[in-house]
Amino acid sequence: MDELPVIKTRRKGRSLTQSMLIPSEKMVAEALRAAPPGELSDVAEIRRALAREYGADACCPVTVQRHLVQISQDGTAPFWRVVDPDRPFARRMIGGPERIRERLAGEK
Repeated sequence: MDELPVIKTRRKGRSLTQSMLIPSEKMVAEALRAAPPGELSDVAEIRRALAREYGADACCPVTVQRHLVQISQDGTAPFWRVVDPDRPFARRMIGGPERIRERLAGEK
Protein backbone atom coordinates (compact mmCIF):
# COMPACT_ATOMS: atom_id res chain seq x y z
CA MET A 1 0.00 0.00 0.00
CA ASP A 2 2.23 2.80 -1.20
CA GLU A 3 -0.54 5.31 -1.83
CA LEU A 4 -3.24 6.62 0.45
CA PRO A 5 -6.70 5.37 -0.40
CA VAL A 6 -9.55 7.83 -0.85
CA ILE A 7 -12.48 6.67 1.25
CA LYS A 8 -15.66 8.71 1.36
CA THR A 9 -18.69 8.23 3.59
CA ARG A 10 -22.04 7.99 1.86
CA ARG A 11 -25.59 7.38 2.95
CA LYS A 12 -27.01 3.90 2.71
CA GLY A 13 -30.67 3.67 3.57
CA ARG A 14 -32.45 5.97 5.96
CA SER A 15 -30.09 5.98 8.91
CA LEU A 16 -26.98 4.08 7.90
CA THR A 17 -23.76 5.09 6.20
CA GLN A 18 -21.03 3.14 4.44
CA SER A 19 -17.46 3.92 3.54
CA MET A 20 -16.81 3.91 -0.21
CA LEU A 21 -13.32 3.41 -1.65
CA ILE A 22 -12.60 5.61 -4.65
CA PRO A 23 -9.72 3.59 -6.14
CA SER A 24 -6.91 5.01 -8.20
CA GLU A 25 -6.11 3.58 -11.62
CA LYS A 26 -2.97 2.06 -10.11
CA MET A 27 -5.01 0.19 -7.49
CA VAL A 28 -7.30 -1.26 -10.15
CA ALA A 29 -4.35 -2.21 -12.38
CA GLU A 30 -2.66 -4.07 -9.51
CA ALA A 31 -5.89 -5.97 -8.80
CA LEU A 32 -6.13 -6.94 -12.49
CA ARG A 33 -2.58 -8.28 -12.49
CA ALA A 34 -3.47 -10.44 -9.47
CA ALA A 35 -6.46 -12.02 -11.28
CA PRO A 36 -5.79 -15.56 -12.57
CA PRO A 37 -4.58 -15.56 -16.19
CA GLY A 38 -6.65 -17.27 -18.87
CA GLU A 39 -9.95 -17.13 -17.04
CA LEU A 40 -12.67 -14.55 -16.63
CA SER A 41 -12.84 -13.17 -13.08
CA ASP A 42 -15.77 -11.28 -11.63
CA VAL A 43 -15.26 -7.50 -11.57
CA ALA A 44 -17.53 -7.35 -8.52
CA GLU A 45 -15.12 -9.65 -6.67
CA ILE A 46 -12.25 -7.35 -7.65
CA ARG A 47 -14.19 -4.42 -6.16
CA ARG A 48 -14.92 -6.37 -2.96
CA ALA A 49 -11.24 -7.34 -2.64
CA LEU A 50 -10.14 -3.72 -3.09
CA ALA A 51 -12.65 -2.55 -0.46
CA ARG A 52 -11.42 -5.20 2.00
CA GLU A 53 -7.77 -4.39 1.33
CA TYR A 54 -8.25 -0.70 2.05
CA GLY A 55 -10.74 -1.07 4.91
CA ALA A 56 -13.84 0.22 3.16
CA ASP A 57 -17.37 -1.19 3.03
CA ALA A 58 -17.56 -0.92 -0.77
CA CYS A 59 -15.61 0.16 -3.85
CA CYS A 60 -17.04 2.63 -6.36
CA PRO A 61 -18.21 0.68 -9.44
CA VAL A 62 -18.32 3.75 -11.68
CA THR A 63 -14.71 4.67 -10.91
CA VAL A 64 -13.60 1.07 -11.54
CA GLN A 65 -15.37 1.05 -14.93
CA ARG A 66 -13.74 4.35 -15.91
CA HIS A 67 -10.35 2.99 -14.96
CA LEU A 68 -10.98 -0.22 -16.93
CA VAL A 69 -11.70 1.81 -20.07
CA GLN A 70 -8.54 3.87 -19.55
CA ILE A 71 -6.47 0.76 -18.84
CA SER A 72 -7.74 -0.82 -22.07
CA GLN A 73 -6.58 2.26 -23.98
CA ASP A 74 -3.17 2.41 -22.28
CA GLY A 75 -2.54 -1.33 -22.23
CA THR A 76 -1.10 -1.10 -18.70
CA ALA A 77 -2.86 -4.15 -17.19
CA PRO A 78 -4.81 -7.26 -18.29
CA PHE A 79 -8.33 -5.75 -18.27
CA TRP A 80 -9.64 -8.73 -20.29
CA ARG A 81 -9.48 -10.87 -17.16
CA VAL A 82 -12.51 -9.11 -15.66
CA VAL A 83 -14.52 -7.75 -18.60
CA ASP A 84 -17.10 -10.25 -19.81
CA PRO A 85 -17.04 -10.13 -23.64
CA ASP A 86 -20.74 -10.99 -23.75
CA ARG A 87 -21.78 -7.89 -21.78
CA PRO A 88 -22.44 -4.47 -23.40
CA PHE A 89 -19.63 -2.87 -21.36
CA ALA A 90 -17.08 -4.89 -23.40
CA ARG A 91 -17.82 -2.70 -26.44
CA ARG A 92 -16.28 0.28 -24.58
CA MET A 93 -12.90 -1.46 -24.41
CA ILE A 94 -10.31 -0.95 -27.15
CA GLY A 95 -10.74 -3.84 -29.59
CA GLY A 96 -14.13 -4.75 -28.16
CA PRO A 97 -15.34 -8.24 -27.26
CA GLU A 98 -13.20 -9.91 -29.94
CA ARG A 99 -9.96 -8.63 -28.42
CA ILE A 100 -11.06 -9.74 -24.97
CA ARG A 101 -11.78 -13.27 -26.23
CA GLU A 102 -8.44 -13.40 -28.05
CA ARG A 103 -6.45 -12.23 -25.02
CA LEU A 104 -8.18 -14.70 -22.69
CA ALA A 105 -7.57 -17.55 -25.13
CA GLY A 106 -3.93 -16.48 -25.53
CA GLU A 107 -3.35 -16.81 -21.77
CA LYS A 108 -4.59 -20.41 -21.54
